[in-house]
Amino acid sequence: MAVVAPHFPLAGSPLQKKRLPAEQPREWYESHNRRLKALRLATALLDTGVFHPTQAHNRRIRAIAPLIGVRPPSDITCRMVRSLMLH
Repeated sequence: MAVVAPHFPLAGSPLQKKRLPAEQPREWYESHNRRLKALRLATALLDTGVFHPTQAHNRRIRAIAPLIGVRPPSDITCRMVRSLMLH
């Protein structure tokens, strides 16, 4: 059986950006961006065949990050990725 490389349609192509609402506290923007990053990473992991949070170690999550064009995530973001994979 041949191994097929995962296809990441968003890798290298910029996402369409929308303006965020003004006058929010800085923590809101940080949290919002962290959630978006975690969602992108969780989706990429699912595309590569990682379907359970126990398979998504920090090292594996950080290895996927450059493939989808994001910086390596923090421990908090890695935890959030695993949390998203439970739902």
